[in-house]
Amino acid sequence: NPTAVEAARQGRTQPWPDGAILAKIAWKEATLPEWPDAVVPGELQHVEFMLKDSAKYSATGGWGFARWLGKELAPYGKDAAFDQECFQCHSAVKGRNFVFTRPMTIP
Repeated sequence: NPTAVEAARQGRTQPWPDGAILAKIAWKEATLPEWPDAVVPGELQHVEFMLKDSAKYSATGGWGFARWLGKELAPYGKDAAFDQECFQCHSAVKGRNFVFTRPMTIP
């Protein structure tokens, strides 16, 4: 989203600003019959979002989490408590504001 893009451009990701939204789309690896050495997206595995709101999500490092599974985009988690599951994993990168991926330099 524009907030996250601007923060990345300005190097303001430690911490990410409130309002930043980060997205992840994961696919299985596939190859192309006409170019077997290429690795391309195959079957959709899941779509995830992180939304930064320090006040609303204070119990999870300032981040809210959402996840949908498969091409059906089935909601993940039985209730909002799944945020703790996400947060436990993301706690490994607390020093990077709970974000695994480092942003690339955006012109």
